[in-house]
Amino acid sequence: MNKRFYAYVRVSTTKQSANGSSLTEQKNAIEDYADRNGLVIERWFEEVETAAKRGRRVFSQMMEQLQAGRADGLIVHKIDRSARNPRDWADLGELIDRGIDVRFVSDNFDLLSRGGRLSADIQAVVAVDYIRNLREEVKKGIYGRLRQGLYPFAAPMGYLNTGKAKPKVIDPVKGPLIRLLFERYATNEIGFEELRHEMWGNGLRTAAGKPLYDRTLTALLNNPFYVGVIRIGTTGETFTGAHEPLIAKGLFDRVQSILRAKTVPKAKRHQFLFRQIVKCSDCAGRHLTGEIQKGHVYYRCHGPDCPGVSWRSEDLEEIVLSQVRRIRLDAEGLGDLRDLVRDLCQNEEGERNRLKSSTALRLQQVDDRCARLTDLLIDNVIDQRTFNERREKLLVQRQGIVEGLRRISQPSPLNELLAGFERQNSELLRYDLLDNDEKREVIEMMSSNFSVSAESSTFTLRSPYREMAESDDFAECAHDRSNVRTERLCSLLKNIAEKEIGTGDTVLLGSRPWEDGHVRCEVPKVPKPPPTARANTGDFNKPA
Repeated sequence: MNKRFYAYVRVSTTKQSANGSSLTEQKNAIEDYADRNGLVIERWFEEVETAAKRGRRVFSQMMEQLQAGRADGLIVHKIDRSARNPRDWADLGELIDRGIDVRFVSDNFDLLSRGGRLSADIQAVVAVDYIRNLREEVKKGIYGRLRQGLYPFAAPMGYLNTGKAKPKVIDPVKGPLIRLLFERYATNEIGFEELRHEMWGNGLRTAAGKPLYDRTLTALLNNPFYVGVIRIGTTGETFTGAHEPLIAKGLFDRVQSILRAKTVPKAKRHQFLFRQIVKCSDCAGRHLTGEIQKGHVYYRCHGPDCPGVSWRSEDLEEIVLSQVRRIRLDAEGLGDLRDLVRDLCQNEEGERNRLKSSTALRLQQVDDRCARLTDLLIDNVIDQRTFNERREKLLVQRQGIVEGLRRISQPSPLNELLAGFERQNSELLRYDLLDNDEKREVIEMMSSNFSVSAESSTFTLRSPYREMAESDDFAECAHDRSNVRTERLCSLLKNIAEKEIGTGDTVLLGSRPWEDGHVRCEVPKVPKPPPTARANTGDFNKPA
């Protein structure tokens, strides 16, 4: 009974397929080969797709049928027509190993012999390398064009292609409509839905004749090509374009700011500095509400049983400022802290090296004992049961030593802790220049509780700021206070670092979960002014 063969022909591009010569030549060569060898071709498989990557639909369908045993063999013109990637070639190799008769017309290999199989493998590797080299050459050509300011892909909407190695030109029809699209959105008075209908009425639509839906609008409004900059979406790389910009940079920046804020016209809201921060200590922690009265911002508690807690925003901010001044380090203090941390790191490095040497020696001693124990078993001095019991104890001991050596070998997190503190301290140093949102972040960073009553306030500091504030109690002058501050802070960083090394916890830069502590700053409140003003005044730099 004659064997049933499949025949597979392939070209890489539609252009090659339309030409027809390549497919025709492959078919003629395969038919001549089949006639000469008396082979029966039961079915032809034809495909127009690159073989550089997996997933060819027709090829996969053919391989499934061959694996199911619906044919006895396969005829292909050349190896590179069947596979140009290692995985497809490996699949063909599995078919050959299962007894499928695979033949290549132009490459007369005996795939049943070791030498023939090796020659075919080499030819397949050469085909794979050809694709890799071709990919690199294409990539070089693309980047060469980009560096010249030329866009080597299809022109975006609003521009026209003018040929290879030439800059895109503005589309006289769609170009002005794209400019109008940017101008309308930049007014911040129109959303995507209304913008879509408006541009449809003006005649702007996709190449398929569809409206500009949200995804298309987002891509257009975010594309810097319209201001003369080429951006490659897959890599994020940018190049200066040689084409004429369609819109001005100021217009593009305005649109970007609106897109980032996702703005459509909204009702005006007052973003009060202390919203959801200051609590009423007389009403079980109810937050004070900001209000504007006669040009001033007041924070009042609206609890049903509240005795009438009301504070001016300026007075609350002065309380925060008084604490910021107490805990922030100036340049000299930071320099002293860096010196202390550097000295600690140097001392720790020496101690770490000593511990590593002694721990490595202990590890070697345990390994030697394990080796001697094995010798005793070989010499029949001890039985297998005794050997197993003693070896288990030694291995458990060894694991403990290895874990200790791993902890010792970890770098000290001191420098990372210091870097995190310096970032936070820089925010404290420029507190007066921050906007309200940034000030809120600083307040939440330094304080775990800010509560007020009708007559006083309590400000609770987090660690390490608690220790820094407490250092004021151990010094008689500003210079001594600075030294005490830095020494206590350095000691605190050292303790946290040692704890993390011991537990294996990960250091989180800039988000140190400092332990909460309490520094109560109770500030008396002066008698209330007449009810019409309800203002609060007083010197909040003098804690009670």
